[in-house]
Amino acid sequence: MDRRQKKTRNAIFKAFVKLLEKKTYSSLTVQDIIDEADIGRSTFYAHFETKDELLKAMCTDIFGHVFSEDIMTEEHHDFSVRHGFQDRLTHILCHLQENQQSIKGIFSGECGEIFMRYFKEYLFLMFDRHLSEDSEVPREYRLDHAVSSFAETVRWWLKEHSKYTPDEVSGFYISCVGNILDEEMTKHE
Repeated sequence: MDRRQKKTRNAIFKAFVKLLEKKTYSSLTVQDIIDEADIGRSTFYAHFETKDELLKAMCTDIFGHVFSEDIMTEEHHDFSVRHGFQDRLTHILCHLQENQQSIKGIFSGECGEIFMRYFKEYLFLMFDRHLSEDSEVPREYRLDHAVSSFAETVRWWLKEHSKYTPDEVSGFYISCVGNILDEEMTKHE
């Protein structure tokens, strides 16, 4: 994607987030997004087929880096040398915190459930690699429990409790459900 395309795509994302602060997802139209982004209809459709595709692309952009196996040094945090499972959770929370304004708009309406569905898809892949094998409880149940409880932890934190740091929140989570994760993966490194 060239620089002009990236700039247009970012303008569409910004317009979408801004509109979600004022309108519900279901009442939001592609025309609203086009008007707010100050672009033509064909330009919008060159990037996205529907507003659902726009939301999915936005989630993919946010989650693509956060869930990457290769974590690099970043401007506001460095998890390139921290490889424990709790560190991975803290990294996710740091990015959500950095994108809090955008994400709060997404969380505020019914598209919050769509966002959570995409988020959980990424979480399932990540958590599956770190689930303890030593348990009489069915693996699928433990995986669903770990993912759902972390997703709800994120919802709780972003909605009302952002005074806690990402490290604190990941610590709360590990304290509550660490027993179903691989013990070695829950250690801070």
